[in-house]
Amino acid sequence: MTMVKFSDIQDAFFFVSSESYGMHSAILDKSTGQLYYRSEMGDLDEIGEECFDYDTCIDIPHKNDIGLGLELVFDFVEGHLPEESDRVQYFFRKRGAYGRYKGLLEEMGLLQKWFDFESQHEEEMLRQWCEENEIEISG
Repeated sequence: MTMVKFSDIQDAFFFVSSESYGMHSAILDKSTGQLYYRSEMGDLDEIGEECFDYDTCIDIPHKNDIGLGLELVFDFVEGHLPEESDRVQYFFRKRGAYGRYKGLLEEMGLLQKWFDFESQHEEEMLRQWCEENEIEISG
């Protein structure tokens, strides 16, 4: 197995997670460290119809695959503003929920704390995912 820079894994993760589930994908070939990207929204398709060795290739997860979607929001709410839990749950029943959620955090002076919390947990969960999938990382 080839060592892969953690920042490359992060970049691929952010790409996959930047849109709705399934709109972007990335595959890591663990034997070479090469990442391949595809987007359903444009003409990006490095994956093509090539045959990959699925013993050495793995899909980079979407944030929802590793507990970084709504779970993370509600973990933060529980720890930092539990009195707003019902309100935040209501936000996420409609479109535009993240905008309303971030607006609430900004009103309460917690927006930067949320960004820090999100970033820390993303890194922890992504490193854990790499370890569980036997991806050797540097950095």
